[in-house]
This record gives sequence, C-alpha cells and structure tokens, in this order.
Amino acid sequence: MGTTKADTRAGAGIALGLTAAAGVATLGYAALVERNLFGLRTESLAILPPGSRPLKILHLSDIHMVPRQTAKATWLQGLAELKPDLVVNTGDNLSHPKALGPLLDALEPLLDFPGVFVPGSNDYYAPRLLNPFKYFAGPSSLGDKPLKELPWQQMFARFGSAGWLDLTNRSQSVALRGLRIDFSGVDDPHLGRDRFIGFPNGSSTADEAPHLRIGVAHAPYQRVLDAFSDGGAHLMLAGHTHGGQVCIPGYGALVSNCDLPTWRARGLTQWENNGAVVPLNVSAGIGTSRFAPVRFACRPEAVLLTLTAR
Repeated sequence: MGTTKADTRAGAGIALGLTAAAGVATLGYAALVERNLFGLRTESLAILPPGSRPLKILHLSDIHMVPRQTAKATWLQGLAELKPDLVVNTGDNLSHPKALGPLLDALEPLLDFPGVFVPGSNDYYAPRLLNPFKYFAGPSSLGDKPLKELPWQQMFARFGSAGWLDLTNRSQSVALRGLRIDFSGVDDPHLGRDRFIGFPNGSSTADEAPHLRIGVAHAPYQRVLDAFSDGGAHLMLAGHTHGGQVCIPGYGALVSNCDLPTWRARGLTQWENNGAVVPLNVSAGIGTSRFAPVRFACRPEAVLLTLTAR
C-alpha cells in the first residue's frame, strides 16, 4: 500500500508538533531550571612573585538581583564559606529598582572580606525590554528614551562602608597576605565612561617590592584590555557578557555584547597585546536581565581564582 497525501500531511504535522514541543521544553528548561543552576568555577594561576603565599580571589559579576530571588540570595550567602582573601565585583548587581535590599542581604556575609568593585550599566540604570535579535547586530545600546535610575549611590555607600574599594576610574594599592596588590579599574566601558588612569606609581623602588597588578572592568572591550596590558597588568577581570547567555552546545556563545571575540565570552584566556600576554578572566555572571530570564548551555557562575607563586 502506497503513502497517501493525507499520510504525508499527518506525518508533517506530527513532526512540526514534536519540534514545537521540543522548543517549548527547551525554553522552559532555560527559563525555569538552568538559570538557577548556580555553580562555582575554579581556576589556578601561578602569577604571584616567588615566595608568595597563595591568594584566593572570589570573582562576582552580573548578579542582576530582582526581589524575591531566594535561591540566588541563599547561594550568594553560602559563598562566604569559601573564605576568600579578596572579593572582586565587576558590576551589574541590580536589575530592579527595589532590589537593593535583597542584594545587600545576599552579599552581607561577603562584605566581611576585603573587596573591590566597579559598576556596570545595570548598577546605574534599570534594564528595559528590548528585541533580543538586536544583540546579533552588535553591542546593545540604551536608546534615546529616558532611563530609570537605580539606587547605585546607596549601593556604593554600603560597599564602601564595608571597606570595599571603589575602582571607578581609580587606582589604589592594598597590602594583602604579605603582598602589595595594585588595582586599576574603569567605569562601565559599555556606557563609554571608561578612563584608564594607570596603575598606582608608589615610590621610586615600588617595582622592586613584591606586587601584583590587577585590572578590573565590567565590560571587556578590547580598548580597555589593551590599556590594562599596556599599563603592566598581571591579571584582568571582567563580566558583562553573561557567557553568551544562550549558547549552542559544542559551539559556545553567539554574541558577547561587546567587541570581545565570542570564544572569549566566558572563562580564563590569555590576552595578547604589544608583546604582553596577560591572563583574562571573564565571568559568565550570576543573573540575567529581568526581561530575558533565560540561560541555555551557559550556567550562572561565580569564579574562585587561586593565585600561586611563579
């Protein structure tokens, strides 16, 4: 018996239905499951001066807190059990005007540790609903409509009162575990507010003392990474990309939302510029915009970097 047109139409309908069901299931997984599968990525780097003790850096980025995100808050609080020597926060902490209280409650245990921070655009301004396909045309923009300001000043004040250093277009040195760490940070490059002022100069013999130079930015635009590396950075930390947020298994990120190559959108890589080779850690981030609450093949993360002697 041959196949009839009715059979063909029925088969096509079943295939279409299965495809649609798979799409719905994938979207449900990305929205309800994977975006809450918080994890810790661990990395080790032998970049400290000889004889230095190990240094544990907890890198947080893109928390994008929204009220009533209990699972995220509980997980963040639990990171204090890692007992880091230093917390580095690379911005985009908020995603809702009423999220400051929940954010600070979630970070409270970590504020007991030394820390530094730089802001992202979603520290200054609330996110807006955008066409997600525009990300494929290049880095997103804030548009021309008035923006709703977030309580960034109160957030900065609380971070500062806990002793975290504000590196917004600033540089500063701190002593930690017998080592001098020279920081240089920039305001959000995605907003075009970055201004690299160099690393701290110190005394005339500063380069002879054991030290480590760390560049800190929210968005890893190439101009910023080049400036850090030209300035003598030994390590660079950034976020912003969300690791691509929605990735293709076996391929990776489709976009980085900046001019960073997509294969660098998450993880520890080596940035090469003018003969310098500098480790670059880009965090895939912990949250998402509240208008795009999905992750696929790109789980949320914090990063624990253990630095050891060369």
